[in-house]
Amino acid sequence: MAHKVLKPGKAYRFAIDYTNDPYYGATTDENDQYVLRSRRKQSTNEFYSYVTLYVTNQDRQMTLAMHPVQQGMPKVGYIARCFDQIAELGLKIEVLCLDREFYTKKVFGFLLQAQIPFIVPVKKQSEQMKELLQGTQARYVKYRMSGKSPLILTIAVVVKYGMGKRGKYGVENLGYVVGGIDWHPRRVHDTYKSRFSIESSYRMRSQVKPRTSTKNPVIWYLYAIVSFLLKNIWIALLWMYFSPVKRGPRTIEMCAFRFNQFRVMIQDSIRNMMGAVKGIAVLWKPGS
Repeated sequence: MAHKVLKPGKAYRFAIDYTNDPYYGATTDENDQYVLRSRRKQSTNEFYSYVTLYVTNQDRQMTLAMHPVQQGMPKVGYIARCFDQIAELGLKIEVLCLDREFYTKKVFGFLLQAQIPFIVPVKKQSEQMKELLQGTQARYVKYRMSGKSPLILTIAVVVKYGMGKRGKYGVENLGYVVGGIDWHPRRVHDTYKSRFSIESSYRMRSQVKPRTSTKNPVIWYLYAIVSFLLKNIWIALLWMYFSPVKRGPRTIEMCAFRFNQFRVMIQDSIRNMMGAVKGIAVLWKPGS
């Protein structure tokens, strides 16, 4: 369905992220490599986890790939798979946004070597980083990531003033590791914020995600794919039938066909196909 919305040869903003499905059963040899332990959420510490590739451009937000996370598989391996999917579709990368889970030297080294434009928020762990994130003006700084083979990173620092919003006052410095772009730090910050549209896709797919108690990781993966695919089909339908002809950039009228309407239509169609019972014959009447 991506070809209905995305044009080959054009550059888009992408995000790669992790999403977790809670798992409450026992682990066996069948699923032990795919059930990951993490911070407690929804009354469990065990999850099936997936790496997703997502387009974050406005009105074109689609999930293009999803890979099950397996214990021992490096993050760089999943990023490389996502790049293969982008190349297969004939798309270009304007910028790739990653969250802090990808804040590792191996990931940065891979992206820099592949010359992929990227944005990753910094981790304020070292004293050197804390010192760099002090100031009153937007700027670029250099950061030395230590290790056996040190890596010099470029940090875009944007300055925000609390002004009482959410109970915050004073100056706040937000840092982003960047590569392959020379934008103003404010643009870096605003572009990264668009990455959070991926969270809305997670909420949507939770509405249509099939439930299962099986231990088979293949079934879990299949159901996760179906839930993301339904959201993609909805976006494609919007572009096909709810995109008015007008001057300027093409847009869609999302309010004319909400995802909830699409979900209800799918449910009703499935009920009809399965021959759902719509009424019960009356065998007797009270008082007769």
